[in-house]
Amino acid sequence: MSDHAEMSSGLTTAPIPCSAAAQRMRAHRKRRQAGLRCVVVQLRETEIDVLIRKGLLQADARNDVCAVRDALHVHFDRTLGTAK
Repeated sequence: MSDHAEMSSGLTTAPIPCSAAAQRMRAHRKRRQAGLRCVVVQLRETEIDVLIRKGLLQADARNDVCAVRDALHVHFDRTLGTAK
């Protein structure tokens, strides 16, 4: 068997996994290119109650962070007139 055949026998190194910091930076750049910004918002329980009363959030989803985020997006779209 030639040296070349031995080298190409399928032995390859595994890809190097991205660090958590690299993944966060990649997500940041992707959001920025899409015109999005990531911010942390603290909500009062009474504000979550209003989202439920307005029908933007189901009462049983009040502790679901993704559902609250989606309800806020709908509220922003309705009140700020933003388009996707």
